[in-house]
Amino acid sequence: MVCKRVIVSGTVQGVFYRDTCRREAVARGVSGWVRNLPDGDVEALFEGDEDAVAAMVRWARTGPPAAEVRAVEVREETAASRGPRGFEVRPTPRPRG
Repeated sequence: MVCKRVIVSGTVQGVFYRDTCRREAVARGVSGWVRNLPDGDVEALFEGDEDAVAAMVRWARTGPPAAEVRAVEVREETAASRGPRGFEVRPTPRPRG
């Protein structure tokens, strides 16, 4: 099991990025979540088989057809190793302040 967190910048909100990401992850057997960030970016956590997670990171660099991805930051995370949990679209976190 591997786990990667990505922050995707560009035109990635309002273009079905999160829903398409969820569908792609489910199709690949990847667990985790995706959410919009208050600054216009999208954040996602991918956990699963190394090849499947690598495929999701590659997908994140392009996204759905209407997206215009400018940058993707990828961070290694500690895998939760709890087995299949599914993939969810999370709400946007509230800005701190």
